[in-house]
Amino acid sequence: MTILGIDPGSRRIGYGVVNMDGGSARYVTAGLLRIAATDDIAALGETKREIDRIITEHRPAFMVVEKLFFSKNQKTAMAVAQARGVILLAAKESGLPIREYTPNEVKMGITGYGLADKKSILKMVRLILGEPDLKVIDDASDALALAIFGGGDRATLHGGQ
Repeated sequence: MTILGIDPGSRRIGYGVVNMDGGSARYVTAGLLRIAATDDIAALGETKREIDRIITEHRPAFMVVEKLFFSKNQKTAMAVAQARGVILLAAKESGLPIREYTPNEVKMGITGYGLADKKSILKMVRLILGEPDLKVIDDASDALALAIFGGGDRATLHGGQ
């Protein structure tokens, strides 16, 4: 089963695709969607097109998206919330079920420590995927962690939500 993990951002969106077979995860791809548009509305359109492209290319069984947490910077939080809404819309329009988790839930599930740092996340993602030399940016390793964590049985699947 193919799973798409998304770490939302306003201009930097991490994505990770894994195949889950029984209890093991296999790396497919990961990266960063760099949204080039400087205008907020144009950036949302670009986000939608890029997410649609990834869904079409990889045909995941479902999408795992990081839940937002409150940020001290309200302007940044609003921009990320808007991008996240577009990402959820893309999943909904393609009929893709969605699983959502907080960063701490994913950190706890992947590393065993809910306050793990980015280095620890990447280390465990490499270990779980059997890819010791995997070189990805933080946003992409977070997206892979989301996909791996979401591939377990612990989640409630929101059908096409």
